[in-house]
Amino acid sequence: MAVKNPEEVIINDEFAINLGAKDLNDLKSLVSKQINDEYKNSLDRFSKNQILKELEKMKVNEIPDNLIEDEIKVLSQGMSEEDAKKSRKNFEEVAKKRIKVGLILNEFGEQNKVSVTEQELQSEVQKQIRMMPGQEKMVMDFYQKNPSAVASLRGTVYEDKIMNLIKEKAKSNKKEISKE
Repeated sequence: MAVKNPEEVIINDEFAINLGAKDLNDLKSLVSKQINDEYKNSLDRFSKNQILKELEKMKVNEIPDNLIEDEIKVLSQGMSEEDAKKSRKNFEEVAKKRIKVGLILNEFGEQNKVSVTEQELQSEVQKQIRMMPGQEKMVMDFYQKNPSAVASLRGTVYEDKIMNLIKEKAKSNKKEISKE
């Protein structure tokens, strides 16, 4: 077995082509786009979390017990009965918050006539497929065979559209934040 000395990497068009880019400029623009996309996604998550925190503070008169029970079942899925009982009080609080936020978002969506088109849903399915390179057929089959997975995606798109509408309508409160 031979031990090789490290060689200095020369960053040029050949290097870029080996990484799948057309040339060095293309590689630079791809890296730049990826960094900007990650930064935008982080900011989107941050603003969504801020909106959800504000929604949690809102008052909802009554949350139906059956919705709370259904949400507790979801939260305790896969847990032993004993662990689920121990965590019940905590799960109940989380369930109430989730349901309250869901009800408020849904009401906002209905009042603003937000809906998900078939084209938007298919676009989201394609996005999910692109996230799993090499497994495109498996992902497509999964969505074709699981209507509940498609329904879940529809819910995600619906929530995203509502969040974007809230951001558009809300009075923004801009502040400087660090990358961290």
